[in-house]
Amino acid sequence: MFTPSRRALLETSCLGFGRMALAGLLGESAANAAVQRGKSLRPQPTHFPAPARAVIQLVQNGGPSQMDLFDPKPELSRRAGQPHPDGVEIHQPDNKNALLPSPLKFARYGESGMDISEALPHVSNIVDDLCFVRSMHTEHNNHLEGLNMLLTCKIFPGRPVMGAWISYALGTENQNLPAYVVLRDPDGYTIGGKQLWANAYLPALYQGVEFSTRGAPIQHLNPARPLPPGAQRENLAFLQQLNADHRQQRPGESELETRIQNFELAARMQLEAPQVLDLSQETAATRTMYGLDQPATAKYGARCLMARRLVESGVRFVQVLTSPGQPWDHHSNIRSQMPKIATETDQGATALVKDLKQRGLLDQTIVMWAGEFGRLPTTQQGTGRDHNRNAFTIWFAGGGFRRGLIYGETDPFGYRSVVNRVSVPDMIATVVHQLGLDHRRVQYPYGGRKETPADVTVTGAEVVPDLVSNQVYV
Repeated sequence: MFTPSRRALLETSCLGFGRMALAGLLGESAANAAVQRGKSLRPQPTHFPAPARAVIQLVQNGGPSQMDLFDPKPELSRRAGQPHPDGVEIHQPDNKNALLPSPLKFARYGESGMDISEALPHVSNIVDDLCFVRSMHTEHNNHLEGLNMLLTCKIFPGRPVMGAWISYALGTENQNLPAYVVLRDPDGYTIGGKQLWANAYLPALYQGVEFSTRGAPIQHLNPARPLPPGAQRENLAFLQQLNADHRQQRPGESELETRIQNFELAARMQLEAPQVLDLSQETAATRTMYGLDQPATAKYGARCLMARRLVESGVRFVQVLTSPGQPWDHHSNIRSQMPKIATETDQGATALVKDLKQRGLLDQTIVMWAGEFGRLPTTQQGTGRDHNRNAFTIWFAGGGFRRGLIYGETDPFGYRSVVNRVSVPDMIATVVHQLGLDHRRVQYPYGGRKETPADVTVTGAEVVPDLVSNQVYV
């Protein structure tokens, strides 16, 4: 005699309403599983094998000009001063519809024959290790909206940034350090401030943690007054017991769980973080390679070197920011102003790629260099360029991205991406893919939806297979 299982009985009973109830229960179970996953930084399994295990994101805030750095346009020189034939999307006043040739010289480098501006002499030496995407485009011409888009794939705040999503999905390989570390200029914040590393609706455990390259690397980590040997360890053990009792009396409070885990992480960081962040342990040659011996390059170079040490120690995601404000924002005087920020960042970014490569870490680490948008081919204030959401260039190194690749094209003026266009959601989906994650399956329940890193149900984001050398797709 056939005896149906409880599941079969529930599915077939009551004219099919049992099936609906079961689906609801399973959906609730999946949502609860996502929430439970959000309570830990322990390493999580990937969806499929992939080369990368960490990301270093070099955020070039301000909107680097593609036609003055990576995408030279001879047509601008041939038709200098003439109007753009179709006009351009104007963002600010003082714009003229007059084509502006680049004031910087270009040359081709490497076996790839990549065009690099004289503003970036160091990057020109590593072009065959880089993957250039010349056909990026985005959705907004304002800095903050553009940065939100670059990091979250939406122009408005309220969504988790890429680093928070990756930390949530993969955890960290070192339980004594945060999964997601932010290295900003100690002199101040870029536009957007802490919004650029926000967890939004993900648990607070996955927001970026600020480390400093000046003074104490982590504020308030150690006691203000020195304690006798062993006293701090006993204090922390007692605090952990109090927290455990408090947690047991208040089950299901995610904010409490996160706060307690942050306290416990801070206690563990007291032992490991100072050593990881001590740049004096590096050789003189390494410090010189990063430009730590030169005032113009020392601060950014220190952040890049610290980023290498962090991923080497198991941190999953490191975000490196430039100097405060929006230093790539050149509405005037490109010829004199661009070399300043280019000099500040060029040597450190190049040293980072070289250093990872010589240590055997580049294949496991994605290095991403990107601003929030590009610039117009026409003139603003006679010597500068306005914002342009229709085209910009970014580059990747390591993590299975193809080396020496120049992907995509803009039109003859550099105004629009026209060949092999890549959207920001596509870019995020591809980065996540290289970490072994299907961006469609990285989900978190919020507001009645299953949210994903690239907001796939809205954006239609797709991995760009031509950018990567490994061909694992699901």
